Amino acid sequence: MRQSKLFLLTLGLAILTLLLAQYVMATPAPAAAQTPEATAEATAEAEAPKWCSNTNIVFFPGGAPGGPFETVVYNGALQAAEDLGANVEYVWSDWNPEKMVTQFAEAAATQPDGIAIMGHPGVEAFQAVVDDARAQGIIVTSQNVTLPELEAAYSADGFGYVGAEQYSAGHALGAEAVKRFGLVAGDRAMVWGLLAQAGRGERTRGVVEALEEAGLTVDYLEIDDATNADASAGIPTFVGYVSANPDVKLVVTDHGNLTGTQEALLSAAGLDPDAIYTAGFDLSPATIEGIRGGWTDLVIDQQQWLQGYLPILQICLTHNFAFTGLHVDTGAGFASIDNVELLADLVEKQIR
Repeated sequence: MRQSKLFLLTLGLAILTLLLAQYVMATPAPAAAQTPEATAEATAEAEAPKWCSNTNIVFFPGGAPGGPFETVVYNGALQAAEDLGANVEYVWSDWNPEKMVTQFAEAAATQPDGIAIMGHPGVEAFQAVVDDARAQGIIVTSQNVTLPELEAAYSADGFGYVGAEQYSAGHALGAEAVKRFGLVAGDRAMVWGLLAQAGRGERTRGVVEALEEAGLTVDYLEIDDATNADASAGIPTFVGYVSANPDVKLVVTDHGNLTGTQEALLSAAGLDPDAIYTAGFDLSPATIEGIRGGWTDLVIDQQQWLQGYLPILQICLTHNFAFTGLHVDTGAGFASIDNVELLADLVEKQIR
């Protein structure tokens, strides 16, 4: 009995010793006492201005606050401003090209160091106001839609581009849809896009021409201003089209926000997920759910977060260190049910 008690006591002491050792290892050592001078130095370092804090920028995210595509662009710009210290003002345009030009002129009148613009209005519409801004020494750069002639004229002064190459991205999506869905000559497709917009319309043209090259019959619909600003406004247009064309096999929406409503579009038309192949542009939380549910079959991703971050960096580099314009193609990767989970978390965080 005595030996049994001794054994239990020894075992208990061993366990207590082990627990104490684990506690000591897990407990962080107390911080070394800092002198007032060291504390003041650390505080000053934390409060020191960042290298781009002397730069004032006007940035165009493109659409409206809260829109799924433009919010990711905006998040990228916010992160750049935080990282670099730039002072950034954001101007929302409802994806309206005429408004973008007017707002650009108004922004230039405030004499910022730089302006980052969406290229949707095209070179001809932007030429005069960009020339005037450059004459005043304002750095101009672009995102989302290329402005080749302006970039060529002012690249030495920091005019760069961040975004997909419009025509090639559209053509790639159209060609991939034909191949992936086994479409053949004579099949009907509907493309809903923005051909009427100079520059921006090149992506739509790429889709249309890729489908026509494969022999498909293409019905083209222009996205009206109301649907461009609020994708849900396009539901009656879609329902009317598919009701009149029940043989349509493919629908391509050349608009990020509209692609995010493909489930709502098909549901409103009384169609199930497998009734029509659907393709479009740009990832958003709604599009991720559409892919998971089979409502959206193919999406091309242009990594729009970079279209926010890199133009801010471009203007900071040019203003502070005289860097010339950088041209960055942000993508042509495809998302589908095969790889959606690889991107889902990042999309939910509005980074992709």
